[in-house]
Amino acid sequence: MSAAELEIEGLTLRYGGLTAIDGLDLRVETGSLDGLIGPNGAGKTSVFNAICGLARGGSGAILLRGERIDLLSPDARARRGLARTFQNLRLFKEMTALENVLAGMHAEIGGSLVEILTRLGRFRSKERAAVREARDLLAFVGLDAAAGTLAGSLSYGDQRRLEVARALAGRPNLMLLDEPAAGMNPAETAGLNDLLGEVKARGVAMLLVDHDMSLVSAFATGSPC
Repeated sequence: MSAAELEIEGLTLRYGGLTAIDGLDLRVETGSLDGLIGPNGAGKTSVFNAICGLARGGSGAILLRGERIDLLSPDARARRGLARTFQNLRLFKEMTALENVLAGMHAEIGGSLVEILTRLGRFRSKERAAVREARDLLAFVGLDAAAGTLAGSLSYGDQRRLEVARALAGRPNLMLLDEPAAGMNPAETAGLNDLLGEVKARGVAMLLVDHDMSLVSAFATGSPC
């Protein structure tokens, strides 16, 4: 059997005397859409935190395409193709939509200290390419006209779309979506489901947590909300 996009083997995570995750086994295949459901307090967000490296000190193994990542830092995991959105929006609200997407490309834009300070050489060419890609991602999520708009001025639904664009900016193979439809109305939720279907068409595997069972069911089956 070939390596899955994500494999979790015997993951256990405790906070003091509280066991948040107890011996979890999970497998997400390449390019698949999967939902993780459970009541409040079941440890769903803790699973995401453990996968991303925000919760440390647990036991068990976490593998990304066959490579152990549970001992890596969060940024090292991101560089290996892991992205995540959060239950509570974590956008830079005083920055524009374009700048938020560019922030997701920080690992791709670089150069020597002199090049960065003078904005010349490789840094300048990489920056121009990043701006083009960021604009393409904004167009992909339907926000091309909002590139210069402050993120905090966007509607709630558009902020959620912007968060997806920023996650895609890291060119992930796997996206973890923590209640992406939280606070959305039914029309916005249906639009988000359509967008996630387009993300899947790009070959990105996704693992979703949400309390909206219509979204979870539609997401996992590829059907309309």
